[in-house]
Amino acid sequence: MNQQTFAIGVDIGGTTTKSGVVNHRGEIILEGGILPTAKYTTAESFVEALSQALMPAMEKVGVDNIRGIGVGAPNGNYYRGTVEHAPNLPWRGVVPLAQMITERFELPCSLTNDANAAAVGEGMYGAARGMKDFIVLTLGTGVGSGIVAGGGLVYGYDGFAGELGHTIVRRGRKHWSTGLDGSLEAYTSATGIALTARVLLDTWVGPSQLRGYRGEEITSKLVCECALQGDELAQKVFQFTGEVLGEALANFVMFSSPEAIILFGGVIKAGDLLMQPTRKHMEKNLLPIFQGKVKLLFSELKEADAAILGASALVWERKEEKLKIEALPVLK
Repeated sequence: MNQQTFAIGVDIGGTTTKSGVVNHRGEIILEGGILPTAKYTTAESFVEALSQALMPAMEKVGVDNIRGIGVGAPNGNYYRGTVEHAPNLPWRGVVPLAQMITERFELPCSLTNDANAAAVGEGMYGAARGMKDFIVLTLGTGVGSGIVAGGGLVYGYDGFAGELGHTIVRRGRKHWSTGLDGSLEAYTSATGIALTARVLLDTWVGPSQLRGYRGEEITSKLVCECALQGDELAQKVFQFTGEVLGEALANFVMFSSPEAIILFGGVIKAGDLLMQPTRKHMEKNLLPIFQGKVKLLFSELKEADAAILGASALVWERKEEKLKIEALPVLK
C-alpha cells in the first residue's frame, strides 16, 4: 500500500456522513465509518469527529500517501469551499468547511455539492459512464441534483447551479425548513414521502398497516415496506410521489435535453413502485420531440459509493483554470 497514493472521499448527508479511502482505480479500499450528521450541532465538533473516524484508515495506508480530501456536502460551494445555508444540516450560515478540514487534517481539501459529487461518481463508475449530458437526482433526506452538460458539471455563476430539489412544482405544501411553498423536495424526498403518507392516512377509509403507527413513526422506509407487501394506501403514496417527480423531470428534460436522468439515494429502494409512475408522468408531460428519448435509470452504484467516489475525484482533478470569483461577497 505504501507505494501508492490515495484520496479521501467524504459524503455529508442530512442524516449520516460516510467516508472512505479511495485509490486511483476508483476503489474504496477502506471505509471511515458512519457519523450521525445531525448529532454535531457545530461544524467544529463535526470536523473533529470526522478526524477520529478516519484516522485508523489513514494510518493504515500511511498519512504521507494521502494526496488530499474531497467532500460532497449539501449547499457546498465548489468555488469557495464553503457550505452555505444548508437547510438539512444543523450548521447555520456560511461554514468554511474546506478550510476547517485542511487545518485539522493538514491536507488539501476540495468541496462541492453532495449531488454534484454523486454525479461525478455516476459518470466515472456508474450508469452514466460514457455520457456527456445527464442529470443525477439524489432522493434522500432531501433532494439534490447534479447536472452534467457537454461533459462538465454545471456550477453556474456563483457555484450553486443545479438546486432542482428546491424548484417549485406543486403549490400546497410548505417545506419544513426553507418555507418554500411546493418544492420538489417537499414531495419526493424521504421526508416528503413520509409526510404524504400521513396526509393521505387522515382521509383514507380503507384498511392500512400504517394505521398501527404513530405519525412520527411513519417513515419512507416503512411506507416502502408496506407498499411492497401490497398495502393499497402505501402504494398510492408512491403513485402520487411518482406523479409529482415525473412532472418535474419533464421540465428538466425540456430545459436541458439530457441523454439520461439517473435516480440515486435511499428512496430508489422502492424500485418499480416509484419508477413506473415517474416514467409514465414524465413521458406524458413531454413535448413530442423529447418523448421516448431520455433514459430514466436507477444508479448502478451502492448508495454511499457514488458520492464518496465523486468527492475523491476532486482530489485528482487538475485545478489549472478554476474560476475566480473573489469579487463576489461572502454571504452571511
